[in-house]
Formats: sequence, structure tokens, C-alpha cells
Amino acid sequence: MLMKSLTKYDTDLFYRLYKLTQKRDCRSIVWLSKTGDGYLYFVIGMLLWAFEPEHGELFLYTALMAYALELPIYVLLKKMFKRPRPCDFLMNLTAHVTPSDKFSLPSGHTAAATLMACIVAHYYPPFALLAYSWAALIGLSRVLLGVHYPSDVVAGSLLGVTIATLSISILG
Repeated sequence: MLMKSLTKYDTDLFYRLYKLTQKRDCRSIVWLSKTGDGYLYFVIGMLLWAFEPEHGELFLYTALMAYALELPIYVLLKKMFKRPRPCDFLMNLTAHVTPSDKFSLPSGHTAAATLMACIVAHYYPPFALLAYSWAALIGLSRVLLGVHYPSDVVAGSLLGVTIATLSISILG
């Protein structure tokens, strides 16, 4: 009963958010979502490693370890839950982007963005608000684009925080 009501709430919230993008130009949301594809993380890590002598190298190593841990766990969770994406499951719904894989739980974009935000916040606290806001917007963009439910984003955030915290505790 509880699971059924949570699923209904999750689906209702998805529809409410997704409807905001129907019949609208979503290029800015697509662009925002693409900033979570991973390339930006690599560029940030390399720039900090090359030009920031105080924490840059440790930041890069922490991020590399975190992503090396997060990616296989993310893949395992996707295969374990096998939750269909809203764009594949719900009627009369077309995603604004083509999903990178078949399943939705957890949101990998959100996990990676939250992981990066946590590591940025740890090593560079003045940028914490910016990093966390960006990660939250990445998660929101995935719902608005029709490829994730809100609970997928929450699960992705929890995965990102958990792996970042573990990596920071080991290297930071």
C-alpha cells in the first residue's frame, strides 16, 4: 500500500513537472542536462590538477576514485531495479532527448553531478552553493526532459553523496 502511494505520488509529480516543458523550446534544458554528461568533470579536474597547486591534484584523484566506484554501482543498480523510463512506460509521452540506456533508476546524471558537487564543496567551500545548485538543476532537467521520475533523481543524489563521502574520507 505504501509503495503504491509513493509510486502514484512520484508519477503525479513527474507529470506536473514534465507538463511545464510540453510544446516549449527545451534547448536550454537539454544544454543544462548535457553539462552533466561527464566531459565537464574531466575538464574541471584537469584544469585544477594543472593550475591549482593547493588542492588540485588531490581533487583530481578523489574525483577519479569516486567515479571509478560510482559507475559500476550505478550500472548494477540499473540492472537490479530495471525500472522503465517514464518516456517508455507512460502513455502519450515523448522524451525531449534520447536516453543513454533503457532503465531509469537511479539517475546517473544526477549521481555524477551530485558526486562532483560534494567534492567541489569539500575542497573549495566558496563554490559549494554554486556546485550544489548546478547538481540540483541537472536532476530537475532529467525530469523535465521526460527521462526520469523524481525518485530516480533522489536515488541518484543519494548515490552521489554516498560515494563522494566515501572517497573524501579515504583521500581527502
